[in-house]
Amino acid sequence: MTKPPVRRSGQQVFVLRENPDERDEFFVLLIDPVYREGLTLPGGSAEQDELPHLAARRHLETETGLVLALRTVLTIDYVPAAEFPEGVNFVYAGGMITPQQAETVRRHQPPDEIRGLHWVPESKLPEVMADDQCRRVQDAWDAWEHGAGLPLLVRGVPVPVG
Repeated sequence: MTKPPVRRSGQQVFVLRENPDERDEFFVLLIDPVYREGLTLPGGSAEQDELPHLAARRHLETETGLVLALRTVLTIDYVPAAEFPEGVNFVYAGGMITPQQAETVRRHQPPDEIRGLHWVPESKLPEVMADDQCRRVQDAWDAWEHGAGLPLLVRGVPVPVG
């Protein structure tokens, strides 16, 4: 291709923790960015030639303090050009974190473009997220609960787990 189309590649991470008071309830980690209304999953755009799972990992660490191995894609969300440039968002399975990792998130000071970090139960997602973001998280949650997801490949080879 002599002139490939320009398209944004978003990388987000779905991270859960157990409710310490009720073992059968889980919370998803969301960020409150200054550049949009409502909460969203941690993440951001990949830079040119940056491997997508490493971009997701970089954004997750910067925004939340967590460093997780990311290999499985839970959902892919195409976003036509409107408010943002046309894009494809990949949501990675960050998994269930430990109480120690949850403490890391609690102590982490996010960058200035993030107002705060929040743990939200699935039932409250529609109250705190824009509709499109909420649907993306609900789809990722459903894939996670059912053990669905696809391995990320780079040039046909699964990325390493570590």
